[in-house]
Amino acid sequence: MVIGLEVHVELATKTKIFCGCSTAFGQAPNTQICPVCTGMPGTLPVLNKKVVDDALAVGLALHCQINRHCHFDRKNYFYPDNPQNYQISQLYAPICRDGFVEIETEEGKKKIRIHELHMEEDAGKLIHDEDAAGACSLVDYNRSGVPLLEIVTEPDIRSAGEAVAFLEKLRVILLYLGVSDGKLQEGSMRADVNLSVREAGSKTLGTRTEMKNLNSFKAIIRAAAKEKKRQVDLLEAGKPVVLETRRWDDGLGTSYPMRSKEDARDYRYFPEPDLPPLEISDAWIERIQKAQSEMREEKVARYEREFGLPAYDALLLTESPAMARLFEETIAARGQPKAVSNWLMVEGMRLLKEQKMEPEQMMLSPVHLAGLITMLEKKEINRTAAREVFEQMVLYQVEPQAYIEEKGLRTVWDENALQMVIEQVFAANPQSVQDYLGGKERAAGFLVGQVMRAMKGKADPEKVNCLVKEGLQGALGIPELNRLFGDGLIK
Repeated sequence: MVIGLEVHVELATKTKIFCGCSTAFGQAPNTQICPVCTGMPGTLPVLNKKVVDDALAVGLALHCQINRHCHFDRKNYFYPDNPQNYQISQLYAPICRDGFVEIETEEGKKKIRIHELHMEEDAGKLIHDEDAAGACSLVDYNRSGVPLLEIVTEPDIRSAGEAVAFLEKLRVILLYLGVSDGKLQEGSMRADVNLSVREAGSKTLGTRTEMKNLNSFKAIIRAAAKEKKRQVDLLEAGKPVVLETRRWDDGLGTSYPMRSKEDARDYRYFPEPDLPPLEISDAWIERIQKAQSEMREEKVARYEREFGLPAYDALLLTESPAMARLFEETIAARGQPKAVSNWLMVEGMRLLKEQKMEPEQMMLSPVHLAGLITMLEKKEINRTAAREVFEQMVLYQVEPQAYIEEKGLRTVWDENALQMVIEQVFAANPQSVQDYLGGKERAAGFLVGQVMRAMKGKADPEKVNCLVKEGLQGALGIPELNRLFGDGLIK
């Protein structure tokens, strides 16, 4: 199997690429449009400089060669979501070429070459309403003119797993650069999979198909497996593979033909007459390089070196810039990198999975997390209570001290109060006491659990364990137990 990817990245600019309309996601249809992005006659595009800055930042991060002279081209095609009947893109002189992304595979590190990176405008969105009377298709032009980067790889990928590894690596790079949120489910990162098969050992590429509508990594894995099997079955049956674009239906787990595959000639490209060529100066590139933040690989190395974290911890904490930022700001307030790391990696990532949240959605304050760790270390609360407080901090940004007081979660240290509860538990569970005195030490654990339950988790487990053991050793000194012995219930 041979795979090449065409990745469309929606840039997180506030306005569109050639006009001042907002790019905010999820707004009412056709409320973020103007004569420019809807292709009205007589309008002229004006290039958003931030789009070029972002393109340069991504190109440099992908080790690309920057084309000092580049320009836009018109890609002509007719479709309802394309109001101009052409798309402003780049073909002949894209802004970046010849880069690479290094991924981890089972065989070790592998470089996936980048053929080119170019800027373009997005089209609108077609909404097919089959439930309406007479079934119809509606068009929302809010997305028309949203800035895109298209990143095209060479056919260097040999499995769906490698394709996903490339996309995951690319997504992290985009997040660290701050140029896109990389959300596949919202369409801000979309990957078209060009796939072909060939006999083992052959150097000749087979006929490829382009798979569209892949909005998750799971969908890419499923679609690639199905398309590989389809092509192999065709070839083994003596039938040709047709060069075409296919649409993947994830619900049905199958694909179907959309159209025959076009090439550049079908689109009748020509230089965009309404936009001047771009001249990328050394000073411009230098400014972008200086503005780039620390990337993930650099953070991982620094976390291991500066904070003494294991490589595994460093990798997990740096999967998201938001999580890395939370980690660094918390240790700036509290220190103790390993303690902070443990809370974020264990409880934090558990909550993210359970709540289906992204790290940037966490309401957790670094100062509040530092305060919680301090309270736990001082044994003002126990770990069970701390976990409850942590969850409330993540989901609702509660202040830990106030929440602890409101819910009465502070640890009880009054030995008299604890002793009274222990005596009650002993009296209620004479068989467990007898089992312990008879040599079954595990019975003590049960009794400790009952005490913690009676205290509603507000006691320190170590303190309770110590007092229970002391109580069991001097069981005959407890009046209630003396009665039980006297009644012959404990022998």
